[in-house]
Amino acid sequence: MDEQGGVGGSRLTGPVWLQVPPLSARVSPEVIASTLARLISSGTATSKADLGRVTGLARSTVDTGIRALEQIGAVRVGGLQHLAGRGRPAEALEIDPAFGLVLVADCGVRQARLALLDLGQNVLASRDLLLDMADGPQTVLDTITEQAAGLLAGIPAGSRHLITVMGLPGPVDDRHGTVVRPPIMPGWDGYRVAGHVRERLGGRVSLENDVNLRALGEARARPPAPGPLLFVKVGTGIGAGLVTADGRLLRGADGAAGDIGHVRVPDSTALCACGNTGCLEAVAGLAALCRTASGLVGDGPDAADRFLRALVARDPVALELVAGSASAIGEVLAALVHMFNPSHIVLGGRLAEATDELLAGVRSLVYRRALPLATRNLTITASLQPADAGCAGGFVIGAEQFLQPEVLLERLE
Repeated sequence: MDEQGGVGGSRLTGPVWLQVPPLSARVSPEVIASTLARLISSGTATSKADLGRVTGLARSTVDTGIRALEQIGAVRVGGLQHLAGRGRPAEALEIDPAFGLVLVADCGVRQARLALLDLGQNVLASRDLLLDMADGPQTVLDTITEQAAGLLAGIPAGSRHLITVMGLPGPVDDRHGTVVRPPIMPGWDGYRVAGHVRERLGGRVSLENDVNLRALGEARARPPAPGPLLFVKVGTGIGAGLVTADGRLLRGADGAAGDIGHVRVPDSTALCACGNTGCLEAVAGLAALCRTASGLVGDGPDAADRFLRALVARDPVALELVAGSASAIGEVLAALVHMFNPSHIVLGGRLAEATDELLAGVRSLVYRRALPLATRNLTITASLQPADAGCAGGFVIGAEQFLQPEVLLERLE
C-alpha cells in the first residue's frame, strides 16, 4: 500500500452548511449553543448581529449563548467583520481550532483519502492511500489507522481528536459498527470495523457508505434546493446516495437505500460479485468495462488505470463501452427520477471524472426517457468537488454529531 502526504492549512472546496436544531419559544441553553456553533462553523453567520438576524433570537439570548460557547472553548473572536458605511466593525466569530477535530477516512475499493479537519472546516492535514479492500479488514484498517495516527501526531498542542467518520464501499450497519455482506469486500462481513478503529485511535467512530458521504458533501456544498439530490458514483462498482431537500441522508430502514448497482438490467446475464446475474454494476461499472476490454487493457490491478487512459485518449473501443454504460445507467436513473423527482443528479467516481462522455450519455437518456414534468427543473452535472465530496460529507456527519445539544450539555454543565 502506497501513500502520499498532503499539505495542511487549506479549506474544504465547499464550504458546507450544517443543520441547526429547531427553535421554539422556550428553548434550552444547549440547543441555543448548538445552533449558534453550527451557524458559525458553516460560515452562515459570524457576528452576533448576523446570528440574531438568522435565528430570530433576541440579542441578549445570543450574547448568553456566545458567552457559554466561549467558556467551554468552542468559539473565539477571529477578527473584525468589515462592513460598508461608517458603522463600527463587528467582531467576527469563529470555532476555536483546538475545540475538536474530525478525522475522515473516505475509502474506495482500491484507494482512500484521509483528512483531518477542525470544526471550522479547515483541513489541517490530508493523505491519499492506495489499498485493496480484498486484503481483508485487519490489513486495511491497520494501514489506515497507522497513517491516521501519523496525521494526528502533527496536530497543534491542545487540540483534541473527537470523532472518526469512515466511508466504506459496502452496506454499512453503523449501529453495530460493521459492514453487512459487502459484495466487493471479501472477509469484511460482520467485522467490528468501528471497534478496530476506536481501539487504535480513540474517540467516537461513525461508519457510513462511501457514496452516502459524497452525496451529503455535494448536497451541503449547495444552497438548499426544492427537491432531493441524487449522487451517483461510477467507479469499480456503482452506487447512489439520496439527500432530501432539507439536507438529510435517506439511508432506508437498514442502511441499504441507494444500492442501484444491483438493480437488474433487462436481457443481461452478466455475473455480478453479489451472486446474481444482470446487475447494473456487472454491466456498466468500471470493473465490468475492463473485463470486456481485456484485449485492450489486459488484466490485473492496473487494468482500470489503463482503461481510463485509453478513454482520455478517445480510443474507439473504450468510447463505445462507455456509451453502453451511460445507456444502462441512464435507464435506471430515469426510473428514479419518476420516483423521487430530484432537483439535482450528480455523477462522480473515477469513470465519471475521467471524461464527459458518461455524463453526456446519461443526461441525454434521462431527459429523453423521463417525463417532462419530472425533468422540468432537473439538472444533471458533474461533481462540484470530485476530490473532496467524501471528506466534506464526513465532516458534516462528524461536526453535527459533536455539536449536538446533548454533547454540548456535558461541557456546559
